[in-house]
Amino acid sequence: MNDFKTVVMTPQIYRYVREQAGQPSAVQEKLIARTAELGDSAEMQIPHEQAVLLSLLVKLTGAQTVVEVGTYTGYSTLAFAQALPASGKVITCDLSDEWTAIAEEAWHAAGVRDKIDLRIGAAAQTLAELPEEPVVDLVFIDADKVGYVHYWELLVPRVRQGGLLLADNTLYYGEAADEQPEGNAAAIDAFNRFVRSDSRVESVLVPIADGLTMARKK
Repeated sequence: MNDFKTVVMTPQIYRYVREQAGQPSAVQEKLIARTAELGDSAEMQIPHEQAVLLSLLVKLTGAQTVVEVGTYTGYSTLAFAQALPASGKVITCDLSDEWTAIAEEAWHAAGVRDKIDLRIGAAAQTLAELPEEPVVDLVFIDADKVGYVHYWELLVPRVRQGGLLLADNTLYYGEAADEQPEGNAAAIDAFNRFVRSDSRVESVLVPIADGLTMARKK
């Protein structure tokens, strides 16, 4: 039996996939364009179809509290905030005032700024200062790759039973699957192995965008 069942993502197929996610809103379109002006760093913005998935996961889990590691220009934060109920909150952390200023413009324009708690500073410190009781419903790690394992260790105890942990870029351009990955790819490969052996969660790596690890806390 052939267990290799996948589709090579050609530009035509990708356009088809993107269409199924629907069109970005006017605020999202503006944020995409504004981020593109930043040049090379714009690749850090998640694609629209991934933002739609994040929104669905918030609604499916009934999340009230989301913790995000890595804000950039706020596209994922916006997706979370728009999906949360009025009483919900996204705690998002980043190091850049420049990038998050762009994010704040979009959040204000979308009318969700009051749902977002932006914290500027080292992510590890921000996470360590969160309450230790497991009250977080969903987390999204999308920051420096060498920090993933540490962020995970800080977050798992703070996530409620049945809550979700998401980590982005877990294929890292496909390089994480190399026989001898290097640099960030090696850090991601180490993280993937760590998650796979973590008895506190059940997980799967989904090949959307640059790879998304999804884990449910037992």
